Amino acid sequence: MVRTVLGDVAATELGRVDAHDHLFLRSPALPGEELDDAAAAQAELAEFARLGGGTLVQWTPYGLGRGAVDLPRLSRDAGVHIVAATGLHQARHYPPGVVEALAGPALAELFVRELTEGIVPGVRAGMIKVAGAYHGLDAHARWTMRAAAEAHHASGATIGVHLEHGSSGPEVASLLCDELGVAPTSVILGHLNRFPDDRALRELAATGCFLGFEGPSRAHHATDWRLFDALASLIDAGRTDQLLLGGDTVVASGRATTGEGPGAPYLPRVLWPRLRREFGADAEVAITITNAASAVANAQGRGELRDKPLEPMVPQ
Repeated sequence: MVRTVLGDVAATELGRVDAHDHLFLRSPALPGEELDDAAAAQAELAEFARLGGGTLVQWTPYGLGRGAVDLPRLSRDAGVHIVAATGLHQARHYPPGVVEALAGPALAELFVRELTEGIVPGVRAGMIKVAGAYHGLDAHARWTMRAAAEAHHASGATIGVHLEHGSSGPEVASLLCDELGVAPTSVILGHLNRFPDDRALRELAATGCFLGFEGPSRAHHATDWRLFDALASLIDAGRTDQLLLGGDTVVASGRATTGEGPGAPYLPRVLWPRLRREFGADAEVAITITNAASAVANAQGRGELRDKPLEPMVPQ
């Protein structure tokens, strides 16, 4: 099963998946580029659906303006499944005091709470998003990943990891999988398009984790031209079943319908058809449907689904 903002659905019902994107996002690190317009999000999702998109996985974690109240309506109106995230990003993405308020066991408790009870009443998170540091794991990354592992073991939720500029993948896999006991099939290593070293990517694939590529966002388009070479190298190495593709629209100007693009619709409009042309129908179905469904599916029983009203923690 996959936990969406409208409830749990069978993984086989997701259709083609944008495995890493954002309809809403607000960060002090991206001033003036906030994704905080519900109407713009609605237009983007409607165009994504019109072109054949079935599910969008929003990696926006706690405290970064996830738009949790709006997500169910947007999902129903567009006919697109949405998976929301709990988790915590790098500290630089938060105003002073937000991260400090979650010290100690409060962080893991927050993650579990949002996975099992809800971000807001009736809207539960379906994955956990955390982040590494640049070419290493600092104390913040280790703290958040330990909390994510605890929440995973309590809920079965997948852990998606922002790799800063695509770095530190081996260190993340070692911590989460070897030390903290998270199955590699419950870990997505994201932003590997930003570090397109074919040899390093093949070594990283040996960890068994899912490998996320999010090429088209305007914020990091310099490596777009390496995307298909990186995918080809991994497909040739027999790693097709670990590959994921996302849009990762992180700035308002990157939306396709209200900005300058490419946005989430770029996947069904350009990248998915190109996958089929370059690698064949089987590989395209694996990357856009089968792998994505496996990557975000619940690894075990998610625990008790509680019906009691929930007062959300602030900020959202």
